[in-house]
Formats: sequence, C-alpha cells, structure tokens
Amino acid sequence: MVDAAPWWAVVTAPVLLAAFALCAIGYDAVLAAREAARPIRMTTPARPLLEVPRLLVSQPRRLPAPDALLWRTGVITVPVAAVLSTAVIPFGHVVVADLPVGVVWFNAMEVLTWAGLWMAGWGPNAVFSLVGGYRYVAQGLAYELPLMFALMTPAIRAQSLRVGDIAAAQSQVWFAVWMPVAFVVYLAGVLAFSFLGPFSYPVGQDIAGGLLGEASGVDRLLLSAGRWLLLAAGSAMAVPLFLGGGAGPVLPAWTWSAIKTLAVLALLVWVRRRLPVIRADRYVELAWVVLIPLTVLQALVPALVVLGGGR
Repeated sequence: MVDAAPWWAVVTAPVLLAAFALCAIGYDAVLAAREAARPIRMTTPARPLLEVPRLLVSQPRRLPAPDALLWRTGVITVPVAAVLSTAVIPFGHVVVADLPVGVVWFNAMEVLTWAGLWMAGWGPNAVFSLVGGYRYVAQGLAYELPLMFALMTPAIRAQSLRVGDIAAAQSQVWFAVWMPVAFVVYLAGVLAFSFLGPFSYPVGQDIAGGLLGEASGVDRLLLSAGRWLLLAAGSAMAVPLFLGGGAGPVLPAWTWSAIKTLAVLALLVWVRRRLPVIRADRYVELAWVVLIPLTVLQALVPALVVLGGGR
C-alpha cells in the first residue's frame, strides 16, 4: 500500500533520480578505468562530471539551416520524459502520483522519448544526426512490443495497472522469480530506450555520433544526461514491477527501494560494457521471431493463474 504524496515528494523525486543517475555514471567510470588498466582513485567516479562545466560554457555549434525550435524541443523532451516517468514509481511507501494506470503512464513517457530523439535528429538539418534519429525509431520498432508485453505481465498477475498494487501483489514471491522472461526483456528494454550499451546504435561511431554528433554545449549535456536519467528511471521501475517494491526485512521500505534500484543499475551498467552493439535490423529479427512469442507465452502464465482463480 502506498501513501499519498507529501509536498516534498514532488521535489525529491527528480533529485533522487539524478542521484541514481550519478551513481550509475560513477560506476561506469570505474569500470572504464578498470578496462583501460588505469589506477582507480577516489576521484575516478567523479571524473565524468568534469565534463559538465566544459559543456556549460562551450559555444554552441552553428549549422547552416537548423530547425532550432524542433531541435531544442527534442533535446529537452528526453530528460523531461525521464523525470515525468518517475511520478508513478513508489519509493518505499510514497509515490508522487498513484495513478490507476501507472504502468501505461510509464510506457507513455518512454514512448515520448521516441518523438524527442527523432526531433533531436531532424532538427540540426544534418545527415548523420538524421540517420541517428531514424536508427532510434527503427530500434524502437524492435524493442517496444516485447517491452509492452513485459510490462503487461506483472500487471496481469496483480490484476491492476497501479504500480503500488503490483508491488503489493509480490508478498509471497517476487515476480522476477516466476516471470524471468518478462524481467530479462524488460531490462533489455531499459537499455534500449536509454540507447546505451548494446543499443547505442543511434549514436554509433560509424555515423560520427549520430544523435549526439551535432549536439554541443547545453544540448549535448541534456541529451547525455537524459540517457542516464532514463536508465535510472527504468531501473527504479523494475523494483515495484519485479522485485517486490520496498518489501524487505529490518530496514525501512525506502531503504530497500534504494538498494534494489542501485543493484539493478549496477547490473545494467555492467552489461552495457560486456555486450557488443546490435544493429537495429538484427534486433528487429530477434524481437519479432524470438522475443515477442516468448513474452506472449510468459504473459499467458499469470493470465491462466488469474483465470483459474489463483492468488
């Protein structure tokens, strides 16, 4: 059961999301240093943050005929969608907006990034950024349906689209235990809509950075931050959907929510550095031939349990 949001939850939710994103960036910097055989010091996790002041003061890149309004709208949409998606995610027993269609809201905010990133690719009026935008749309066509079935599966078992109800339905066993296919596909979807790791095809080096190729200064900072905020939001959503929410022994519910979110984040950051980049056309084939049938079958399991009167 979740409580109505106190006034401070509206302020702290974005702050917590940013804190989780910073933890992910720091851990990624540590892994990068280890892979490069560089010494890991106390300052290593903070090293990526040194890029922030440089981007803030750097001069924006000037292009011949950009659609500035479209470009800026797309750039801003990405981090804003990530923040808005957290409105329905319970942290402990507190949620900003306990919507009866919370799962739909989260998915809608994720889909909103499609529009934002396509506009961010189209707006510069440059070839490589446009290719990057279309790559993201193609990638979305691959991951979105499996992700939607993965989101539906715990909702079917809980017989509710309210995220708090889904977390409460896991009092006996976490959904990740008996819905492993949905859990794994959901985590892959989080990496995909964050366009990180194996799903960084829209910002590939073969197209000179793609979506990020023409972005500079604050624009690049917002797009880069948006990626990590989306990763953090997706990791936080995995906790009530599959890992029992804030349930746990001894510690307060909010502590367990934080621990589980950081664990999922660490796993995704580690995976991002272990798997090669997947071309969108290859992932479309995998998704439509393998993942969609598997996730449909996975969704049938809780559906049959519910129809059979199981609790």
